[in-house]
Amino acid sequence: MKHQTAAKERVPFWLRWLIPVILVLTWLGLAGIGGPTFGRLEEVSSNDQASFLPASAEATEAQDWQAKFRDSDEVPGVIVIENTEAFTPAQLGEVAGLRTTLEELKLGSAVIGPIPSADGKAVQFIAPIGGSVEVKEAVKELRDTVAEAAPQGMQTYVTGPAGLAADLTAAFGGIDGILLLVALSAVFVILLIVYRSLLLPIMVLLTSVFALCAAILLVFGMAKAGWIQLNGQSQGILSILVIGAATDYALLFVARFREALTHTTNRTKAVITAWKASFEPILASGATVIIALLCLLFSDLNSNKALGPVAAAGILCSLFAALTLLPALMALLGRAAFWPFRPKLVPAEEREPELVTGLEGQKGLWRATGSVVSRRPRTIWIGSVLLLLVASAGVLQLKANGVPQTDVILTASNAVDGQDALSRHFDAGSGSPAVVVADQSKAQEVLDAVKAAGGVGDAYLLAQGSVPITGAPGAPSEPDVREGKVLINATLNSAADSLEAEEAVKALRTDVKAVDSGALVGGVTATALDTNTTAQRDLVIIIPVVLVVILFILMLLLRSIVAPVLLVLSVVLSYAAAMGVSALVFNNLLGFPGADATVPLFGFVFLVALGVDYNIFLMSRVREESIKHGTRPGILRGLGVTGGVITSAGVVLAATFAALGVIPIMFLVQLAFIVAFGVLLDTVLVRSLLVPALAYDLGPKIWWPGKLARAGASAEDKPREPGVEPLEEVSSR
Repeated sequence: MKHQTAAKERVPFWLRWLIPVILVLTWLGLAGIGGPTFGRLEEVSSNDQASFLPASAEATEAQDWQAKFRDSDEVPGVIVIENTEAFTPAQLGEVAGLRTTLEELKLGSAVIGPIPSADGKAVQFIAPIGGSVEVKEAVKELRDTVAEAAPQGMQTYVTGPAGLAADLTAAFGGIDGILLLVALSAVFVILLIVYRSLLLPIMVLLTSVFALCAAILLVFGMAKAGWIQLNGQSQGILSILVIGAATDYALLFVARFREALTHTTNRTKAVITAWKASFEPILASGATVIIALLCLLFSDLNSNKALGPVAAAGILCSLFAALTLLPALMALLGRAAFWPFRPKLVPAEEREPELVTGLEGQKGLWRATGSVVSRRPRTIWIGSVLLLLVASAGVLQLKANGVPQTDVILTASNAVDGQDALSRHFDAGSGSPAVVVADQSKAQEVLDAVKAAGGVGDAYLLAQGSVPITGAPGAPSEPDVREGKVLINATLNSAADSLEAEEAVKALRTDVKAVDSGALVGGVTATALDTNTTAQRDLVIIIPVVLVVILFILMLLLRSIVAPVLLVLSVVLSYAAAMGVSALVFNNLLGFPGADATVPLFGFVFLVALGVDYNIFLMSRVREESIKHGTRPGILRGLGVTGGVITSAGVVLAATFAALGVIPIMFLVQLAFIVAFGVLLDTVLVRSLLVPALAYDLGPKIWWPGKLARAGASAEDKPREPGVEPLEEVSSR
């Protein structure tokens, strides 16, 4: 009767109603402000690749000098009109009139062209788009105008930096709507299956959505203040990360809340019990991911630096929502949240069975899993490691050296088709030249070196008004000089976003520096090259930092050295396996030409940080049970009681990241597969088999040098003979 009296003990009004209502209203207010801000993220977002480079990159320095040679921040749009046969004089005359039509649009400075191709089958215009004009809208206007004005039967394209930027922006257009709809729908269906309740999934999703609204408000403020550079990729990752993380934390809290409801009829006491039990693992998990993400601040790429605080802000809001809003909702709803399958009160004598094997009270899949782990722990963990090592071998085929910008967009693109047309009829680098900044005194020598460089089709010095010095009669003979520097434009033989063009820029840098050691080579190709180089350097620096940080947090949480080291090694091996399988899928099934240089780094940060999450959920419960019952029974008990919730969390997170695949951007599709597959691998193999089997095999040594290890192996901690079923051993005593 004692437990029944305690269960009926009343809770003060302020704790039972006032605090939960205040918390819910506070989050409603945040959502009311943050929700509408979602549509304003475009105001502070940019997809300009050059803006992501570090100040020390050569392409950035060249870009700064290039800005001094022009009066406006214009982006060139390259217009190509293509015919199946050579243009007739009449057609050329008709096309020539298009220049006047284009200039009447007043999108920027004077239009250059028409420039006929050598084979006579194409004509090119260059239409600068001013910095005050929205590129996406300007490109649409250009495409409509050219398609209407071009002679009948001819193909028209608007490509170059402006065209590609417009199509990239359009591809990111699904982030605000489609991505969220797909992610939330997937999570809702999974939660319905897990809980078999309608109200509880809605409460969990509300927690995730409100956390996202708060995160958006925080990110918008940081971007508005100029602290971060937000782009479409960061925006998409933010949405997915918040929904996935908030749902994972909610699943853990709800599991402890359901368990607490079997001990008491008082919903407020159940919430407090669940909050105390889940606070430490949720806080440790959130802190691990936040600090791991903030390690991206060590990156030299501004895009990576931005993603760190953006994603960390999302995790922070997820953490607060799971520890404040969801408990408040559960405090108000109580058992009704689980309708129609409400948890029933369990008699006191059945709540905490005395453990001998650790399998007492367990049923179904997780009893079977625990039984297998206890019978053959060494066989299981060695087999799991070998399987992961085999999968990791595929990482040798990963081609993460960057891809042409024309391959980044996976849907039909007028700009990409236009680049193909350019390469058929003109020097492929037309409209996106390499830019060389040289000393005035060595201008001619540098120009000669540029013209002689391999991969360069044409080059010229820039005169006043951005006019090329050609040597033709009446052409300007004096270059434009700014602060003792001149500008040389070099048209490459290869498309500006191709790997061949990057190799040409590498050679060009070597050649011009041999003449002028202070010369700089920039432009679209140099920007892509420097981005890839910096991303590969970041990989070497950031990975060790993240591992050290995660290891330190795990040591604090588990009061051990052995367990954290083994957990970190397990998730690193899981990451390598995920990357190996992903490389095979990208190369052989999806036919991708390669991967962005930042893909391995982003995959590592998300997989390692999130993979450790599940091990934190598992091992924190294992430690709790080990203190009560001993290490080996505690491992099996911890595996059994957390198995369902962690597996559900893994499936939810995999589904949310998989939703990134609906955005037709190669980087996001690749990241979606890597994280979704890696999370499932970590959930099913590493957390369910490898870690429990390894911990069971080591026994109390797993907690060295903590108190649990020093206490020594008790009778129930002694390893059993291989092949002996634990329950049979107990019954034979």
